Order: sequence, then structure tokens, then C-alpha cells
Amino acid sequence: MTLIGYSDGSSCDKAKAWLNAHGTPFVSRDIQTQNPTYNELKEWQAKSGLPLKKFFNTASVLYRTMSLGDRMGMLSEEAQFNLLATDGMLVKTPILVGDDFVLVGFKQEAWEEALQ
Repeated sequence: MTLIGYSDGSSCDKAKAWLNAHGTPFVSRDIQTQNPTYNELKEWQAKSGLPLKKFFNTASVLYRTMSLGDRMGMLSEEAQFNLLATDGMLVKTPILVGDDFVLVGFKQEAWEEALQ
């Protein structure tokens, strides 16, 4: 499994601690130095079953600076994937990528269910 997030993010730290406490092996990937690609994002969104908007970090300064909350309805899905692929700060973290699942954000109950 791969845990994608920020090296200093509190949610990412909680996710790492939870995975370690449960003896779950994972590889960390820093989203700031290894931004997800367009193709990765498309694959992850499909595996997650989540709407694409759930992949956006709506709390980020960049999201607000770009006024994306007001513009999302006008952007095509392809444009949204392209936008996410430009900067890791736009992507909600942590993301846990397994062989047959993708979890976005750290919600302990969802992680417990997926990793049973």
C-alpha cells in the first residue's frame, strides 16, 4: 500500500500512526515532491467510488486563492483532473492506495473496514 500525503500534515500523521499501530505495511509518498499524475488521479477516483470533488483539498490556501469553490461547476471533469495534477496542495490527503481500494482523507471507521 502507498500512503500519499504531506510530510508535516496532522491528518497524515494520524494515518501513519494508525497504520503503524495496526501493523499495516505501507510506503509513504510526499505529495509535494511527487504530485499525482492525471492518470493516477483518474485511476484512484475510479477505485475509490467517490465523486471527483472529494479529491479536492477545499481547505487549502491555493484552492481558496484560485476561487475554485465558485468555479468547480464550470469545469469539465477532464479540466478538474488536469487541475489536480498541477499541484499537490490541491489534493485532499491522506490518500491510501491499495490493490483494490483507494481511501481519501483519514476516517478511522472507513480505514478499519477497508483493511479488515
